[in-house]
Amino acid sequence: MPESPTADQLRRAPRVLLHDHLDGGLRPETVVELAEQQGYGALPTSDVAGVTEWFAAAAGAGSLEEYLERFVHTVGVMQTADAISRVAAECAEDLAADGVVYAEVRHAPELSTQQGLSLDEVVEAMLDGFRRGAARAREAGNRIRIGVLLCAMRQAPRAREIAELVVRYRDAGVVGFDIAGPEAGFPPTRSLEAFEYLRRENCHFTIHAGEGFGLPSIWEAIQWCGAARLGHGVRIVDDIDIAEDGTARLGRLASFVRDRRIPLEMCPRSNVHTGTVASVAEHPIALLRQLGFRVTVNTDNRLMSQTSMTGEFTELAENFHYSLDDLQWFTVNAMKSAFIPFDQRLALINEVIKPGYAALRSEALFGPVADHAPALA
Repeated sequence: MPESPTADQLRRAPRVLLHDHLDGGLRPETVVELAEQQGYGALPTSDVAGVTEWFAAAAGAGSLEEYLERFVHTVGVMQTADAISRVAAECAEDLAADGVVYAEVRHAPELSTQQGLSLDEVVEAMLDGFRRGAARAREAGNRIRIGVLLCAMRQAPRAREIAELVVRYRDAGVVGFDIAGPEAGFPPTRSLEAFEYLRRENCHFTIHAGEGFGLPSIWEAIQWCGAARLGHGVRIVDDIDIAEDGTARLGRLASFVRDRRIPLEMCPRSNVHTGTVASVAEHPIALLRQLGFRVTVNTDNRLMSQTSMTGEFTELAENFHYSLDDLQWFTVNAMKSAFIPFDQRLALINEVIKPGYAALRSEALFGPVADHAPALA
């Protein structure tokens, strides 16, 4: 049985992140500084340690709706182009420092228009920030590529408008579309016109489904809306029965998801914090990995869940005794499922991800060797 990775290996393993919210990953000190600069007085405290603790309390929310309440303050300080650009730049730097070589970061631009920014200005500020952050990360020796996902809020009537924004910026760094927000009462079909438009435009999209609501949400997202990926999708286990002898019987929806290789953007810590699962140890990611679903590992909201990709991988390795081979499997799954061209995905897999894990395995056997890791284009 392969040995569990060391803390150093977990820190240095290359990773791919498909599900990370820009407004859920601000640095606490940035929240405080932006609030002071903008005269935003609604923070529960102006002390960085206190703000950190307050956001960390989201981990005990116990429901998706309560968990989402924390976003009012991060969105509240993301209302100027400079602030959005700064947050995006710091996001790129933080992810790159955490070993992420490719990320798709999402944000709902309509949330950042409260002080007069247009949707286009919000998107351009995000793209500018990610470019600057990736450049600074590269100077620090950490290379990363970031694609932007634009979210529409499922409880608002602007999905078609945001979908058109995605198409307008898809050659400038926007790689796809999503709907976010509370699932209960706001099924994916409320945004059906947007999804039909995106399909006609040959545009990628994922859908939050199977997190705060069950199988009907997943079924609508796939069969009515045509989702290429499922944001979370954890409730697909409701369509899997485990017999007394340990064998699994998949229902028709679960079989379809597995057979069609529909990626599941799983976020273990976040799922615990929103009450979707009781603990990481009880997360169905292990069962779904065992059954051969296309499972990926993600952070969701790094600030609210006090997490990182290193933290997510560490908990999975500790709870399920995963090896470097398992972690590479999750990473390759994610890269295969990214919304960039096939040849670019393949290049990252063969030139960055697989050599990175091979080097870690070699070090485990023979000790440190000279660093010949290929540069990320």
